[in-house]
Amino acid sequence: MVTLMTVMIALISVLLILAILIQNPKGGGVDSTFGGGAANQMFGAAKSTEFIEKVTWYLAAALFILCIVTTLLVGSNVGGTQLLSQ
Repeated sequence: MVTLMTVMIALISVLLILAILIQNPKGGGVDSTFGGGAANQMFGAAKSTEFIEKVTWYLAAALFILCIVTTLLVGSNVGGTQLLSQ
């Protein structure tokens, strides 16, 4: 279970890095290097920026929650055996 959680944390971390790198540093929307022109034509400049921003927040929240849950799982497994052995 911990291995699955660790893999999910790694995957979400990579996706979060990509979502952050796609954003324009000045907050102007999707960078044209990563296909911003096509996204602007399909969604419009404002909607593509909102979408990328929402994806970034959801990925950050998922990473935060997964890290806490994984810590609780590992802590409960290790803490239980230490208390019994002492």
